[in-house]
Amino acid sequence: MSNSSSITQFLLLAFADTRELQLLHFWLFLGIYLAALLGNGLIIIAVACDHHLHTPMYFFLLNLSLLDLGSISTTVPKSMANSLWDTRAYQGGISYAGCTGQVFFFLFLMSVEYFLLTLMAYDRYVAICKPLHYGTLLGSRACANMAAAAWGRGVLYAVLHTANTFSLPLCQGNAVNQFFCELPQILKLSCSNSYLREVGLLGVSALVFWGCFVFIVLSYVQIFRAVLRIPSEQGRHKAFSTCLPHLAVVSLFLSTGMFSNLKPPSISSPSLNLVMAVLYSVVPPAVNPLIYSLRNQDLKDAIRKVF
Repeated sequence: MSNSSSITQFLLLAFADTRELQLLHFWLFLGIYLAALLGNGLIIIAVACDHHLHTPMYFFLLNLSLLDLGSISTTVPKSMANSLWDTRAYQGGISYAGCTGQVFFFLFLMSVEYFLLTLMAYDRYVAICKPLHYGTLLGSRACANMAAAAWGRGVLYAVLHTANTFSLPLCQGNAVNQFFCELPQILKLSCSNSYLREVGLLGVSALVFWGCFVFIVLSYVQIFRAVLRIPSEQGRHKAFSTCLPHLAVVSLFLSTGMFSNLKPPSISSPSLNLVMAVLYSVVPPAVNPLIYSLRNQDLKDAIRKVF
């Protein structure tokens, strides 16, 4: 039995214990990672360089692409390196400081992304339900302040959870049953009753989470009511087309994250936890650029100019 003061590294769970499957994991993750880098990188360059895209919607989209790049870069490269270089049952280790940093940055980036998706729902609500006030409510200064507030809240959220988690004594070994340092898996290594502090923090987080969720749902209820009142079919189609990408991204983000964290213990297993972690942490950053550019002609034109 060891405590947190004697732990110098954590062991991360392998996807497979055979060399062939480890290499398959490496090449699969490499393909997804390069797709995320390319897709999000193109969106960032296109929005930054094309003045036609200097609008609130694309400003928030640029922030989303930055967050996606950061979140996938926090977890995937280390997992790929462990698969490529290590052939043991466990892929390999990550230092104590590295694990702390991974927990902090992942929590920070994912929480900011959720706050940002909430802001993007507000952007669509104002654009469709209050178009005459769009320039006033979502001016450049207002957008910058809202984005800064989202990033600031993300820092606070990540600092509180990371500091609290790694202040707990860890005496259940150092094997993390995940391909990266996931917060719930780190908490399982604790043997202290002080984990109640983390339960309290998680309770506050749940209130914030459900508050944002209710806001998004109510925004889209108002949006759909406004769209259905548009007399022309072409107008309804145009309004829906601006909302569907955001709705798809929110649905992917929430469905995978909620199932991963709220699934019943009776169906929990290391394999299922591994798959769900991939679905909520690896897949969205690679898929989001495709979702946003698929039906957006302005964005596709700007990306062509980049090429």
